[in-house]
Amino acid sequence: MDTVESLGYLKGLIDGLELDETTKEAKAIKAIVDVLENIVDELGEVYEEIDDINIDIDDIDDCLEELEEAVYEDEDDEWDDDEDFEDYESYEVECPSCGTVFEVDEDTLLEGGVECPSCGEALEFEFDADDDEDEE
Repeated sequence: MDTVESLGYLKGLIDGLELDETTKEAKAIKAIVDVLENIVDELGEVYEEIDDINIDIDDIDDCLEELEEAVYEDEDDEWDDDEDFEDYESYEVECPSCGTVFEVDEDTLLEGGVECPSCGEALEFEFDADDDEDEE
């Protein structure tokens, strides 16, 4: 039974009691029922507002989804067209202290050093730009 049905049932029970409406008890019960009716009415209004808000949220979600598709589709196209992943190079490095082999990227090589992820040994790299140009 929902709240509206429960209130109707309660009012029926009270009417069935055939209370003398001049007594304090009957007046109190009538006042309680009036308050409950007000609460049920206001609760109904709140539920209607929640339904309206949910519709608005669904509309916003749909618009956001369309916007995301437009924005990310463009970014994906730019990423695929402008970036050449084959140009990205990584290099295998072996730590002379512990023998761990790990990869570093070109930026790390150009920075000149890195710590071994296993033992923490500081490894330094020498990069000669002239050697790189000779290879091309």
